[in-house]
Amino acid sequence: MNLKFLETLVWVARLKSFRLTAEKMFTTQASVSSRIAALEDELGTRLFLRDSKGVSLTPSGQKVLEYAEHMMNTLQELKQSIGDSDNVRRSIRIGAIDVVIHTWLSSFITKVMERYPSLEIELTVDTTRNLSDQVQKGYLDISFQVEMVRSDSVRNLELATFPVSWIVPADSLYHRGYASLADLTKERIITFSKNSRPHLDVLNLLHSANVSTPRVSCVSSVAAMTHLIRTGFGVGLLPAAVVSDELSRGVLTILDGIAQPSALGLVATWHTGPGLELNEDIIALACEALCEYGAQMGEAMISVLIPDKGQETA
Repeated sequence: MNLKFLETLVWVARLKSFRLTAEKMFTTQASVSSRIAALEDELGTRLFLRDSKGVSLTPSGQKVLEYAEHMMNTLQELKQSIGDSDNVRRSIRIGAIDVVIHTWLSSFITKVMERYPSLEIELTVDTTRNLSDQVQKGYLDISFQVEMVRSDSVRNLELATFPVSWIVPADSLYHRGYASLADLTKERIITFSKNSRPHLDVLNLLHSANVSTPRVSCVSSVAAMTHLIRTGFGVGLLPAAVVSDELSRGVLTILDGIAQPSALGLVATWHTGPGLELNEDIIALACEALCEYGAQMGEAMISVLIPDKGQETA
């Protein structure tokens, strides 16, 4: 039995799509269909049902999948047993929201490269909505984003929350006392991209304060937001952690005493299953890096939700 055909079955079952499996395995959709057909002929049973909703396993297909995943896992263990896993050339596709890029990503990547010096890392920076879509389609192996992905083939782990603050240039016209949230929102508000979770949280906060026509400018880049705030375009509403350097140097400051929306959550999402043990190792390194970052920055900047293994064993 051809192991490549079994691997194809596993990915079709995970992605529920012949087209996405073809893209994942760098082949054609016709080749994927041919491999599945060959398996069905060899086993004498139908493995998948295809309809307008997509692809689903038959009862026989589900049984074959269990054996196929076991065989893929055994093959992976065999490869690791006969070579140095640290030096095996592999690649991993990681997605992250902009907040991660501007906080703890560099220390995380350093840990990954120390552990897997030959690993090729493909990094995608995008909104949670787009990252979730890419995870579900199999374009990303791991993603760090705001919300969980609901799928049978992925796992989710709540990592941390970032308190959100009103940020203004120090000693500027915006750096003053405001009587209320309604008073503050007479100014232009700078926040994350439209319809993102932070943007919706801002709108809900303003609605609760009976602010019906706020001036909200949505920006997808943290770097662009920081520049706009520094140049006096408006009042920023974002995690203080992403501008910690500017805050420490006194370039920007936090407005206290003003109601703010819920903290920005951070979730890790990754594909799991036989043959995907590397993903689990990378997630463990991410948790390690995040715990170290949290200890360095303090709870005013980030609340880490995962246990610090170093503290547990101390």
